[in-house]
Amino acid sequence: MDKYSFLNAVHTSFFAELYDKYLVSPDSVEPSWRAFFQGFDFGMESSIDELDIAPSSGAIIDANGQKIEVPESLQKEFQIIGLIDGYRTRGHLFTETNPVRERRKYTPSLDIENFGLSENDLDTVFSAGEIIGIGPSSLREIIKNLKSIYCDSIGVEYMYIRNPERVKWIQDWLNVNDNRPKLDADGKKHILKKLNQAVSFEGFLHTKYVGQKRFSLEGNESLIPGLDAIVERAAEMGVEQFVMGMAHRGRLNVLTNIFGKSAKDIFSEFDGKDYEEEIFDGDVKYHLGWTSDRMSDNGNKIKMNIAPNPSHLETVGAVVEGIARAKQDAHYKDNFSKVLPIVVHGDAAIAGQGLVYEVVQMATLDGYKTGGTIHVVVNNQIGFTTNYLDARSSTYCTDVGKVTLSPVLHVNADDPEAVVHSFLFALEYRMRFSRDVFIDLLGYRKYGHNEGDEPRFTQPKLYKAIAKHKNPRDIYAAKLIAEGVIGADYVKELENEYKASLEEELVDSRKEDKTVITPFMADEWSGFENVREWEMMKPIDTTFSTKDLTEIAKVITELPSDKKFLRKVEKLIRDRKKMFFESNKLDWAMGELLAYGSLLKEGYDVRMSGQDVERGTFSHRHAVMKVEESEEEVLLLNAIGGDQGKFQIYNSLLSEYGVVGFDYGYAMASPNTLTIWEAQFGDFSNGAQIMLDQYISAAEDKWKLQNGLVMLLPHGYEGQGAEHSSARMERYLQLCARDNMYIADVSTPAQMFHIMRRQMKANFRKPLIIFTPKSLLRHPKAVSTVEEFVEGGFQEVIDDTTVSVAKVKSVVFCTGKFYYDLLAVKEADSREDVALVRVEQLFPLPADQMKAIISKYKNADDFVWAQEEPRNMGAWSHMMMHFSDAHKLRVASRRFYAAPAAGSAVRSKMRHQQVIDYVFDKTKDNLTRQKK
Repeated sequence: MDKYSFLNAVHTSFFAELYDKYLVSPDSVEPSWRAFFQGFDFGMESSIDELDIAPSSGAIIDANGQKIEVPESLQKEFQIIGLIDGYRTRGHLFTETNPVRERRKYTPSLDIENFGLSENDLDTVFSAGEIIGIGPSSLREIIKNLKSIYCDSIGVEYMYIRNPERVKWIQDWLNVNDNRPKLDADGKKHILKKLNQAVSFEGFLHTKYVGQKRFSLEGNESLIPGLDAIVERAAEMGVEQFVMGMAHRGRLNVLTNIFGKSAKDIFSEFDGKDYEEEIFDGDVKYHLGWTSDRMSDNGNKIKMNIAPNPSHLETVGAVVEGIARAKQDAHYKDNFSKVLPIVVHGDAAIAGQGLVYEVVQMATLDGYKTGGTIHVVVNNQIGFTTNYLDARSSTYCTDVGKVTLSPVLHVNADDPEAVVHSFLFALEYRMRFSRDVFIDLLGYRKYGHNEGDEPRFTQPKLYKAIAKHKNPRDIYAAKLIAEGVIGADYVKELENEYKASLEEELVDSRKEDKTVITPFMADEWSGFENVREWEMMKPIDTTFSTKDLTEIAKVITELPSDKKFLRKVEKLIRDRKKMFFESNKLDWAMGELLAYGSLLKEGYDVRMSGQDVERGTFSHRHAVMKVEESEEEVLLLNAIGGDQGKFQIYNSLLSEYGVVGFDYGYAMASPNTLTIWEAQFGDFSNGAQIMLDQYISAAEDKWKLQNGLVMLLPHGYEGQGAEHSSARMERYLQLCARDNMYIADVSTPAQMFHIMRRQMKANFRKPLIIFTPKSLLRHPKAVSTVEEFVEGGFQEVIDDTTVSVAKVKSVVFCTGKFYYDLLAVKEADSREDVALVRVEQLFPLPADQMKAIISKYKNADDFVWAQEEPRNMGAWSHMMMHFSDAHKLRVASRRFYAAPAAGSAVRSKMRHQQVIDYVFDKTKDNLTRQKK
């Protein structure tokens, strides 16, 4: 009996739905049906390949060579389903989404002949119509619906998603009303109102501030009704906070018409007035952040945050994710959907900046996920002067979204209803699945990159078309007039009313002499003060009780008895217990963990991330213990008890730029969390240099932002080559000015303990860069006593307490690990005439303390700055800039080099020894004697 004879009894609608399900997710179909469909696909492909046409008979050879007699009606249903699948998969290539350019041609097309169908089939009714929600329908009706759903103003990419539930949800959503919004007259008028605001705002600025840069939104004004729709609907769905990041294109428009920033304040910024406060220098108007409360139309209060951003495009995206996660952890840890991150990109930037890929890869990672981000591309099809064909190799600028199998919608910016519909799709998808979604808003740029450019220099043909093109408001108004929704004078009345309000704000703004900058996220920063450099030098009480420290030590030196750990881990914990309770010599790891434990005990949260931080690159930290058999994670610091804070530590993805940006954003939104990023090796931080230049070193000066991010950068010359020796401290020190951050190179576990505590106990926040050790992690002399933890405090300078002041002839200033190298020689040679002074804080430089030490050693006639780095690196140039007595210092260092260290361990050791020799004997001038 023909094993496929059951086909004659199968209802075509059942068959169509089952085959459609198979196309989406083969594994979800019952095995016998799956085998049939696989064979049928094989037979269909073979027949088409051989004949170059679809098979006309009902016979097809399956994958096993068996003849399948398929009823012609079912065979046609197969072909209709293939057509539907073609539209779903490739329909986005044939849309009407480009308002000013003719689309590129793609082959094969969606012509029915390519699916084995002909015009003779157009009026035949097929059950496959049920798949797109219209029931049994003629092929003509099916095609009409498919074009409306997939090839009109919205193109959708989603068939690469491997989750059947998500695919089914998307298809059902798109099938409703042929992927078009259902809007009443009031809804359409509201869209027109927001469009009018967007268009009129740009026109007003264009006439009042001729030639001034504003990076207008013209050509993509439908962004405003799109964002407005998200805010209103999201508020109904329970979202309480928005965190947005965007570059300068259209930012002023968004600030005014979405975030509610007073146009008066924006006009003040255009007028170039000085700032009311002197403590910061400010920034251009389209880089500033803003926080406000917005009431939705339904009376829901929403906290609106738009992060300040530099001109380095896409940098703010990572910061936004960190801000959102901090807010979620602090206020909504059980429901991340309450905070919605939105990142607005440019088309050239999202395709060209690698940071986007880093941020996208964070989307579902435990340490960085934010419950889904809505990514909106303001696509004006040109990057400064570069055409899109020269700006990327991918088909779309949004193709990075496919990395995480995110749906992508391409929408014509001239169709505001389609824009609103797409934005609402993005919101509902995010809220349901906690995943990213991308919207490619295809418009154009009316003027050049800024309003002073001449775009016809580079795109004469395109700008000839743009010059004749109506703005989206007028296009939409004409549509509504034709529909009878509004009268001919309606738009003019809207425009006059809105511009009158702008005129009033302009008059008010010009009555003010100074510009006032509203602090970003002021509610999170209540109680913190802005301080000057001299206030940063004030002592801060970081002492901690012996009783509490002992309790913490017990917790972190006892493994759960009911779990089995590796023997090495058990020994590690036993050794830590002996350090505290027997030998009273605590190493670096204990100092660090006790610092975190003390802050947790006091109610602060601690978050650390970076590459391999859980164990530590150098296997010293072991903050996370793994149960041997199950790999269950045990974090002893979360077992302190009481009202302790939460300790979170995450091994990051192999990213510096994105992760530092994320952690900086986290620290920005959570000042009572000790937020730490650790580099695997110190110089790896150069991958995040833009974050350092634009945010960490300058944000308080530019944007009135404090931030307490701690960066741990392993540093030290131990013969590991150019890339594993130097954290390039000279770069950080060059960025230091006035009161912008702390820089330290500490030399003992107790110093590490106190500087970490100082970071949180202060009533202000500054970024803290610490050059941390590698070899010192287990150095027998790099230890501290319990008393130094509980009774001491952070010392910016540590004088030599082992010498007789009268005997000292040479005073050597040094930092960090190099101190121990010098100490070994001093002790071996019994050099009582040499005092080794450690400068633990490099910025703000404790210059007064250093001068006092120089004055103290009255019999000394030799003062030395000693560093293991080359002369053009390390802290020497910093000393010359910030220490007025630097001219008294003899410098001992490696010579000038391009690379931080030699690759040869032998050569590196030789150079290191030459510097040490010169420290102790100035006749051994390494500058003249160092040959290699």
